Amino acid sequence: MDTILENEILKVTIHSFGAEIGSIVSKKDGCEYIWNADEKYWKRSAPVLFPIVGSLKNKEFIYEGKAYPMGQHGFARDMEFALQSASDTEARFSLASNEEIYAKYPFRFTLSIGYVLNGNSLKVIWKVENEDTKNMYFSIGGHPAFMCPLNGKGKQTDYYLSFDTEKDLTYSLLSKNGLVEKEDLVLSTHGGMLPVDAHMFDRDALIIEGRQASVVSICSAEKQPYLTVKFDAPLFGLWSPAGKQAPFICIEPWYGRCDKESFAGTLEEREYGNILAPQEVFEKDYEIIINNA
Repeated sequence: MDTILENEILKVTIHSFGAEIGSIVSKKDGCEYIWNADEKYWKRSAPVLFPIVGSLKNKEFIYEGKAYPMGQHGFARDMEFALQSASDTEARFSLASNEEIYAKYPFRFTLSIGYVLNGNSLKVIWKVENEDTKNMYFSIGGHPAFMCPLNGKGKQTDYYLSFDTEKDLTYSLLSKNGLVEKEDLVLSTHGGMLPVDAHMFDRDALIIEGRQASVVSICSAEKQPYLTVKFDAPLFGLWSPAGKQAPFICIEPWYGRCDKESFAGTLEEREYGNILAPQEVFEKDYEIIINNA
């Protein structure tokens, strides 16, 4: 089921499956900003990553001496969410733990995803409620894919990424297992404006840790931002399918990260993991701004 949010500037489509953004269209010119999930490149548009971000060492986590298998990015993106409320400009979806989920992720919880449309901005709100009697360990993140080139104009290498810092960024790369392997590589941002290179994503995602930036924009050939993502997450990823020259770039705010190749710990020991005490609530958000809508 789809839910439509709409104001005088934007029309947004949210799918109940995965509570995933399916479309952001400018009413000014009909321009689409979200990737259309064409399986030729990638079958998703903007999945929510929960209860893990990325991949686990040996594709499992260890909790209280038991191994729990789990695939990349967890299970929320592949589940139907219930629509809790909707208006012209706001919608809230929820996913509640059940016995099937509990068998593979041993915590009682409710995950709520909210969307608020305000002018040329869409705010994405994550809310995790621990309904268990023990601490809950989890990660959560976004994976929105934005059109680049925009509206079929030019080549991707005509475009730029800009950051709210003029410093170079350090980043990590993944192994063939999807785990952090190479660290402390340097991304020269040329004073905050980075040309999109044809080989930028040859080794999969770029993982940028340590709150080095909190605003990332995709810019036109004229270096003007047409889409901006604002967040307060401790790390984020930049991604497009390796070697495919796919016409989109993902800007991904994360509260969590894949394991390192060297990791040998338990769920409680995972880096960037979040701990939520019984009956407590974790709530974070990020914002997608359409600059030229």
